Amino acid sequence: MRNVYSKLALSFAVGAGLVFGAGGTAGTAHAVKKGGILNFVVGSKIPSYDLHRETTFGVIHPIRPFYSLLIRINPDNPSSPTDFICDLCEGAVPKGTDGYKTYTFNIRKGVKFHNGQPLTAHDIVATYQKIIFPKKGVPSARKAFFKMVDSVSASGDFKVVFKLKFPSGAFIPAVATPFNIVYSKADLDKNGFSWHKKNINGTGAFSFVQHQPGSFVEGKKYAGYHHKGKPYLDGYKAIAAPKMAVRLNAIRGDRASIEFRGFPPKARDDLVKALGDKITVQESDWNCVLMFTPNQARMRFADVRVKKALSLAVDRWGGSKYLSRIAIVKTVGGVVFPKHPLAATKAELVKLTGYSEDIKASRAQATKLLSEAGASGLKIDFLNRGVDQPYKVVGTWLVDQWKKVGLSAKQTVKPSGPFYDSLRKKSDFDVSIDFNCQSVINPIADVTKFLG
Repeated sequence: MRNVYSKLALSFAVGAGLVFGAGGTAGTAHAVKKGGILNFVVGSKIPSYDLHRETTFGVIHPIRPFYSLLIRINPDNPSSPTDFICDLCEGAVPKGTDGYKTYTFNIRKGVKFHNGQPLTAHDIVATYQKIIFPKKGVPSARKAFFKMVDSVSASGDFKVVFKLKFPSGAFIPAVATPFNIVYSKADLDKNGFSWHKKNINGTGAFSFVQHQPGSFVEGKKYAGYHHKGKPYLDGYKAIAAPKMAVRLNAIRGDRASIEFRGFPPKARDDLVKALGDKITVQESDWNCVLMFTPNQARMRFADVRVKKALSLAVDRWGGSKYLSRIAIVKTVGGVVFPKHPLAATKAELVKLTGYSEDIKASRAQATKLLSEAGASGLKIDFLNRGVDQPYKVVGTWLVDQWKKVGLSAKQTVKPSGPFYDSLRKKSDFDVSIDFNCQSVINPIADVTKFLG
C-alpha cells in the first residue's frame, strides 16, 4: 500500500460558479423559472459511471442527476455542515437511538427506477452493502467513511436499519455524501458489481438519454420523480471541456450557461468584464486539499530522507500567495478544512515538516537529506491529471519547486481515466498528484484517507 507522507496542502478555497444570463449578484433570490434545457460545461472526462468507485467532480456533475440518495445536504442551506434532509427516506433524518448506535430510516413509497421497477428498502440495503462491505475486488472509494457501521438491514420493505459499533458524529454526514447514489438490487443481482461502470438506471430527477464520450452527457426530465413539482428543467446537457479556454469561450459565447466548479480569479474577472450584468458569480470554500504521493513500491521513494526532502522543497506559503492568482487554489492547510474549529492554526502548521516560512532553510535541509540518501539529482517521473485547473497549473509549479533542490523532475500528464488507472492499479510513477476532496465537511471523515 502507498502511504501519503508528503502533503502539498494548498486547499481549493475559492470555487467560482458562473451563471450566464442570470443577472444580479450571488445570493440574490430569483423567481423559479420552469422548462428549458440547461447546458453546462464540465472540466473533466468521465472515468466511469459508477460513483461508488469514483472520486471526481467529473462524474458528479454529469451523472449524479440520474440518481437519488438516502439523505442529502439541504439544498436551501448548502454551506451548513449539519443540515441534512431526506431524499429517498421520508420525515426527518433520524437522530439515532440505543445510545446513538441505531438509525432507522423510513423509506418513501411509490418511488420507481427509470426502468419502472419500484424502489424498496432492499435496494438501499444492497447499495450500502456494496459501499460499506464490498466483496473482494469491488472498489469502494468511501468504505473507510463507515468504519463505525456494524450492519445495515431491511425491516420489511420500507425500513432500513443501520447498526453502529460505536456512536459517531461522522455517520450521518457520511450517509449524505452525494457519491452514495442508490442502485437497484435487481441490477446488482442480475448484472454484477461492474455493470454500473457503463450503465445507468436510477430514480433521480432526470433519466439518461445519451452519452457521446468526450463530447457530452444528456438527460431529460423524469416525469415520475418523487419530489413533486421538480425538476424545474426539461433536461440538461453536460458538455465535456477539460481545457479551461473551451469552457470560458462556451460561457462567453452563450453555448453554456454555467460552470459549477470554478475559474481562477483572472478568468472570472475577464468574464464579468465582458458580460457585465448578464453573469452572476457565486463563490464558496471547497473542502478539498491537493497533495503529492510518493510511490513507496519504488525503493528510492520509500526512503524517509527522500520523502522528507520532497516536502521541504515546496514553498507552500509562497505558492498560496502566487498560485491563487492564476489557479483555483488558495489557503495553506492540513488534513482538516481550514475554517473548521478543529483545523490546525498557522502557528501549529509551521512546526510541521515542509510548512516553515523560512523556505531557504528548508531547501538547504532538503539538499542535505538528498545527499545523505545518495539521491542528489534524483530523476522524478511526476504523474498528473490532464485537467488544467488546478492540476496542470499546480503540477508545473511543483516540478519547478523540486528542481530548486537539484532534483530532475518531469511531468507526465494523463486523461482522468488512465490517470486513475495508474494511481490505483499500475503504480507506474515515482510521485503522483493526489487529493482529498469531500462533499460534506466533517473532520472525522476527512482523515479516513490517511488511515489506510
